[in-house]
Amino acid sequence: MSSRKLTRQQQWRITKVQEERNARALRKDERLDASQQEGLATEAQQGLITAHFGRQVEVEAQEGALKGQRQRCHVRANVENLVTGDYVSWRPNQNPNEEGVVESRQARRSLLARPDMRGVMKPIAANVDQLLLVIAPEPQPHANLIDRYLVAAEHTGIEPVVVINKWDLLEKGALTPEQEALIKGLLATYQQLGYRVLISSAYQEKDLTELQKQLKDKVSVFVGQSGVGKSSLINYLLPGVDLRVASLSEDTRKGRHTTTTARLFHFPLGGQLIDSPGVREFSLGYLQPEQIAQGFLEFRPFLGLCRFRDCKHQQDPGCALKEAVAEGKIAATRFASYHHLVNSLDS
Repeated sequence: MSSRKLTRQQQWRITKVQEERNARALRKDERLDASQQEGLATEAQQGLITAHFGRQVEVEAQEGALKGQRQRCHVRANVENLVTGDYVSWRPNQNPNEEGVVESRQARRSLLARPDMRGVMKPIAANVDQLLLVIAPEPQPHANLIDRYLVAAEHTGIEPVVVINKWDLLEKGALTPEQEALIKGLLATYQQLGYRVLISSAYQEKDLTELQKQLKDKVSVFVGQSGVGKSSLINYLLPGVDLRVASLSEDTRKGRHTTTTARLFHFPLGGQLIDSPGVREFSLGYLQPEQIAQGFLEFRPFLGLCRFRDCKHQQDPGCALKEAVAEGKIAATRFASYHHLVNSLDS
């Protein structure tokens, strides 16, 4: 969509609306008691949201005498949708027992979000450079779930990296032949597609070298099913953090949720990690079928080449994607995964 230049009158109206919103926010913020107001810094500073707790956030000072320190903050009523990773303008409170105040949010370079149970998009983290999708032999990984994350990452412009954790189970011979074949098959599939795929184990330091290099000087968010070992990896990479770790359910072999809010940690060698709540499902209901197709990298050279412009890539004659599958240029498993994701839009 092309942008158009605003007239002077339109700019004036926008300014007036913003001023009115700020005035309403300030009136609402009069509920702050005198002790809180007295301790606030006189000038706004740059801060970084490191955690979100309902109506409050945790902010890390990026400058000034409190640089590096974190403080819980009240958020002005006109500041909406703050998430971990957001940079903000805030006024810290010199009294450590009182709250600071977030006054505005700075522009984001990226935003990772997912639909909630009602299909409403819920932001997870901001200003993310890469999405580390962690899978493991247990709980059993499913290509559909992996592809959901990859499509979402492609759509938001965040670089995805596939991390196969608990690799020590394979080296110890602790997997069934079926589990071993599945993991090796996934490794080969995503490597051939050009995705960066790393192997890791929180119990084997040699497996974490490449992961440490991948994290350096970048803002990363760990996502994946509960129980795949995200928290265990972070505990190893960040000694002293001690995130809660839960074993797999004996009945379902699925993970138990241990992370309840996205939290930001600094990586010792440079960069930041954001640990997000584990999710077992990742709906793409906010995307159109053609957007999902664009999220499959190997589909792109063939999109737009079908005989009919409205080709659904199902039983349509002259479908370029179907022909590419028949010629071995697209894996049948990935084509099936695409159909599964598209069909799930209607469910």
